[in-house]
Amino acid sequence: MENEEPRGDKDGMRRTRTRGCPFCANDAPAISYKDPGLLRYFITERGKIVPRRVSGICAKHQRALTLAIKRARVIAFLPYTTNY
Repeated sequence: MENEEPRGDKDGMRRTRTRGCPFCANDAPAISYKDPGLLRYFITERGKIVPRRVSGICAKHQRALTLAIKRARVIAFLPYTTNY
């Protein structure tokens, strides 16, 4: 709870603790377009890429993740959209 502000701060906004990037750890899996199981976790059910502020990934790994998702879509490992 080191990065947490008290609940009743001045501006009325609730601040939450920042999560660490799961890919910055030493034993983290590599981001690859060949692993659709890992990439599916960062895609909504509609096929959109989850933003950084929601997933908790650092900017460097978010760019790598976005590139891997787009490559997987081109090769048809992942769908662009869902079917109704």
